[in-house]
Amino acid sequence: MAGFADIDGAVSSDGVISHFGDVFREQRRLAAAEALVPLGDRAVIEVAGPERLGWLDSITSQAVGHLAPGESTELLVLDPQGRVEHAAAVLDDGASTWLIADAADVEPLAAWLTRMKFRTQATVAVRDDLQLIGFVDGGSAAELAGAAASAPHGVALVWSDPWQRVSAGGHQYAEVAEHPGSALAWRVAVVTADAAAALAASTPVESLAGLLAAEALRVAAWRPRWAAEVDDRSLPHESDWIRTAVHLSKGCYRGQETVAKVHNLGHPPRRLAALHLDGSDAVLPAPGDPVLLGDDELGHITSVARHFEDGPIALAILSRRAPEGDLVVRTAEGDIAAAQQVIVPADAGATADIPRLTRLSRRPSAPDPRG
Repeated sequence: MAGFADIDGAVSSDGVISHFGDVFREQRRLAAAEALVPLGDRAVIEVAGPERLGWLDSITSQAVGHLAPGESTELLVLDPQGRVEHAAAVLDDGASTWLIADAADVEPLAAWLTRMKFRTQATVAVRDDLQLIGFVDGGSAAELAGAAASAPHGVALVWSDPWQRVSAGGHQYAEVAEHPGSALAWRVAVVTADAAAALAASTPVESLAGLLAAEALRVAAWRPRWAAEVDDRSLPHESDWIRTAVHLSKGCYRGQETVAKVHNLGHPPRRLAALHLDGSDAVLPAPGDPVLLGDDELGHITSVARHFEDGPIALAILSRRAPEGDLVVRTAEGDIAAAQQVIVPADAGATADIPRLTRLSRRPSAPDPRG
């Protein structure tokens, strides 16, 4: 059955459609809630069983134990040192919990969950038979995707990205009057293969957008993603992910001690920044390209895009010691000037006013009762 990749003008590779011929038009339509994006770069895990929510709550960073049917959130799986191992969008329908993860993380995440089940009454299954459609809420795209969304247990599977606001139990490090993520009502519909094929056949090409358009809106919203901003050193604090993916006052889970310690007492060693790139040349950096000040390497690019209004933009993970001024991105084709906008400030963390105990060696000597 023909799908989105078979539409005239679709430019795709390995099932991921980059664009349908006009990236900036697609961005405008997507931002206006008038376009759908086939998301071939991520997939679905179904977690079923009566103990699924309490179990997921006990092993991840988010409070999902009482997630209501139709409610959306996101979670992280951390290692014992608090570093990010896996990330997933979360939607429950009253009978199953649906996790949406980046394609490269789906099988590892499912395998980890399966190993952690022990005697828990829950099942874990990668649902290769399902596809994902992204859109911005509030326009014609929502009607199309909502009508196509799967509802195996009576609740339409449409995930609402919580990035628009700070979630309950979360905390925002970005010191801005209005967060750019507040304007992006991003949604993802879970659809069957037949429903996806029907959408592809019935949706005019001017109402379709590729992944390049979706990524441009994500980068502009400062929204971190496992496939881009996460490496083997990543703490959730560094990319301001605590605002939606971590509940700071829930029960114990792996990595919680580090999360609390960095948040309450210390500063994350790195920080996410937004870069506005010099667009005078047609050169864009690539993920991994170094960010410098003079000859001092301060970090690297994690995501890059051409935005229809902001021009060339990027996200970068920088050392906490990186200054807040203009920087340079070094590419294979030359250096690119970059104006920095701070997302996570260098002094992020140490938010709690925790009293310090006087060291024993500094306490005044007690009087000798013998005189």
